[in-house]
Amino acid sequence: MGSYFFGINPSTLLGVAENVQNASSSAGQSHPIDPRTDPEAAMVSEVKKVLAMTEDTWRVLFKQAGGQYGRPHLVLFRGATPTACGTGQAAMGPFYCPGDQKVYLDLGFFNEMARRFHAGGDFARAYVIAHEIGHHVQHLTGVTEKTDAMRSRMSKSEYNRVSVRVELQADCYAGVWAHHANRSRPFLDPGDVEEALKAANAIGDDTLQRQSRGVVVPDSFTHGSSAQRVRWFRAGFETGSIKTCDTFAAKSL
Repeated sequence: MGSYFFGINPSTLLGVAENVQNASSSAGQSHPIDPRTDPEAAMVSEVKKVLAMTEDTWRVLFKQAGGQYGRPHLVLFRGATPTACGTGQAAMGPFYCPGDQKVYLDLGFFNEMARRFHAGGDFARAYVIAHEIGHHVQHLTGVTEKTDAMRSRMSKSEYNRVSVRVELQADCYAGVWAHHANRSRPFLDPGDVEEALKAANAIGDDTLQRQSRGVVVPDSFTHGSSAQRVRWFRAGFETGSIKTCDTFAAKSL
């Protein structure tokens, strides 16, 4: 499956985002919080800082490609929350809804990530956020619309293979963000990238299936194997090139 089939010109990947409406960032908080004394407030502050860093990076990359970056909203919740994509629930993990251009994040997921997957650390959390922002970039560049239109024409297993390419591209975009953000204003400490790679490895479809079922079923993969997720994040991070993230043209994932 080639790039142009998905509406992506590798040389001007972001050029289709010219007329996207801007939206301000929001953490959905209704009362003052103090990061110095409230652990959850500290987490909220961290998440908002990462979001701001993604906005800075993608705004520049879109501008360089002749486009304009429309910023997503961020909604932090616990338990459940209404979305334009249906009810968001904690069990779903972090997700992006193209219907309202919002990233939904149950803060309890980070505790689960550290406890269950042994993938804690601030940059592991940043990777998760950057991955969801990668889906927003896909929405702005037309990838989401193109792939969603394919769903009704494919069997479940066929569309799963498309979904894997979508998710791996978002992983790659997370790496691209980290590359440019760190070059613009160095923030990565020794071991930070390993935190992200550990997180990517921990949430691969094969790893999760092996833990929950004891059996790995590749045809049911929707996000990619651990090795694939690590590979595509690393590719984006090491090159900083959006062209590197054309998972749809890749013969091998």
